[in-house]
Amino acid sequence: MTDYVDPAPSGGNEVPAFEASREAATAAEATPAAAAGRAAAARRPRPELWLAIGLIIADQLSKAAVRAYIPLYDSVEVIPGLLNLTHALNTGAAFGFLDRLDFAYKTVVVAVLATSALAAIVFYAMTLGSETRLSRLALTLVVAGAVGNLIDRVIAGAVVDFVDVYLGTWHFWAFNVADTCISFGAVLLIFDMLRTGSHVPSPA
Repeated sequence: MTDYVDPAPSGGNEVPAFEASREAATAAEATPAAAAGRAAAARRPRPELWLAIGLIIADQLSKAAVRAYIPLYDSVEVIPGLLNLTHALNTGAAFGFLDRLDFAYKTVVVAVLATSALAAIVFYAMTLGSETRLSRLALTLVVAGAVGNLIDRVIAGAVVDFVDVYLGTWHFWAFNVADTCISFGAVLLIFDMLRTGSHVPSPA
């Protein structure tokens, strides 16, 4: 007579078949939802985009206020001996670069150079990994400033500069919110590049 053998011995660590199938079904149901959540998060605008938009709006509003309330080439004293608000026009690049040079199609040339530089910055920003937050912040500032000044060049052919910092008879180049963004962004970008291992391009 043959001894009876249990066809399905159960060990202490085994998972019943119906529990395994239930876990598989749960995982199958969760996977599309998780994928949809990740896709929605990817489509959601990055914080850098909102920061750039806010800076561009601030730049344009400040320039509009200067146009409206300060006559061209007039000044309003803010801090005696240190700071004035002056309505000036810059047909060159940031901080008056190329402003005093006059040549044919200068407005078009400067606008094309600014657009090319902006396109290069945007392309470079796309190569950064998501972990390089300081670089992304720096490039956001630079892009916002470049766009702010580019709007002026395209619409009016010149950029409104109004911050006049001076000491005695020495005056720094007049600048605006966009120039400030570009300067701070460049400093942050250089600082980030000097940090060991902080700039890591995303893998292709």
